[in-house]
Amino acid sequence: MLNLFPKVTVILRGYTYEQIYTVVKNLVGTKLGAVEITMNTPDAIKSIQKINQEFGNHIKVGAGTVLTYEEAQQCIKAGAAFLLSPTIFDKKILDLCKNNGVISVPGAFSPSEIKKSFDDGADIVKVFPAATLGAKYLSDIQAPLGKLPLMVVGGVNTSNVEEYFKAGASFAGIASGIFNKEDIINQNENGIISSINAMEQKLMELEEKKIL
Repeated sequence: MLNLFPKVTVILRGYTYEQIYTVVKNLVGTKLGAVEITMNTPDAIKSIQKINQEFGNHIKVGAGTVLTYEEAQQCIKAGAAFLLSPTIFDKKILDLCKNNGVISVPGAFSPSEIKKSFDDGADIVKVFPAATLGAKYLSDIQAPLGKLPLMVVGGVNTSNVEEYFKAGASFAGIASGIFNKEDIINQNENGIISSINAMEQKLMELEEKKIL
């Protein structure tokens, strides 16, 4: 299942449904095949549900900043294909995801948190905030723990994503590091498409270098 999960997840936080729609429709058919709508977005559940209904056959639509079991239930009911959090998930949330075929991506900062999350059944662990730790942190922790499906989030962008993948990241979640925020707010499709193309070009370069 994880080998089909897109390498880059687009994180959308705080935008209206219309703004989210404009971004997601331009992601269809690109290498940016997953979008995370965060729970601290106005009407997040409604947006997750509507975007999933519109684009769920083409894009993996997930929920971010999921902090409680109740929120996890709401997101899964709305059709979220994956759940992310800046913090670790209780085991009952991980079990809920597994029982519903939803990919779980709890957040972690320390090696102990990372190991515990995988021991409890996490599919991917989100290393957050990645920029604070630095890319070398990924290779340092995987030396003793082995290769792990880690997603870097926080301070990752089109320019520096290569160093994280080189250091051993399997996935990246990127918010403002792909788009100009004003392009999304103003629904400037030319700007949005240009930003998507730049990240796609970077991913193709990484594939050619056999980093991905």
